[in-house]
Amino acid sequence: MDAKAPHAIHIDVPITLKKAHVVFNLDHLAFSGDMPVGMKYMGLLAKRFKELHTEGDIIGLFHGDAAYLILNDQAYNGYRQVNTGNPYKGLVLELQKQGVQIEECAVSMKAHNWGNEDLLPGVKVNTGAVGRLIDLVQQGYVQIQP
Repeated sequence: MDAKAPHAIHIDVPITLKKAHVVFNLDHLAFSGDMPVGMKYMGLLAKRFKELHTEGDIIGLFHGDAAYLILNDQAYNGYRQVNTGNPYKGLVLELQKQGVQIEECAVSMKAHNWGNEDLLPGVKVNTGAVGRLIDLVQQGYVQIQP
C-alpha cells in the first residue's frame, strides 16, 4: 500500500440537510492557533450550506469572554491594550458576506461600558445573550457551542 495514498472513506450515515437554523453560542474563548474556533466553524458551515443548497440561517452570538472579538479597531485596542486593531474584523466581514448574522449581547456591552459605536459595522445588538438563546431554541434553532 502506498503510504501517501489517501485512505478510503465509506459513508454509513449520509446526511443531507434540506433546512437548518443554527446559532453559535460564542461565550468563551476557544482558539486553534490564533483562529477563533467558532468563527472558523461558522464559515465552514456557511460554505457547506451553500454547496448543499441547504435553506436556513446561521447566527453567531457573541457574549461573555468572547464579546470583544467583534469590537471595532479603536475599542479593541482599548480593551486589549494593544495598537494592532481588531485582527478578526476580516473574518467577521467574510462571515457577514456569507450570510451569517453576527450579534452582540447588550449585557456584555454594559459590563464593559461599550456602545453600538464600538462594534464592527453590521453587528446587531440583542437585549441579552441568554434570553436570545432561549428565544432561538424555542424557534427551532440548533445551538452549537464550540
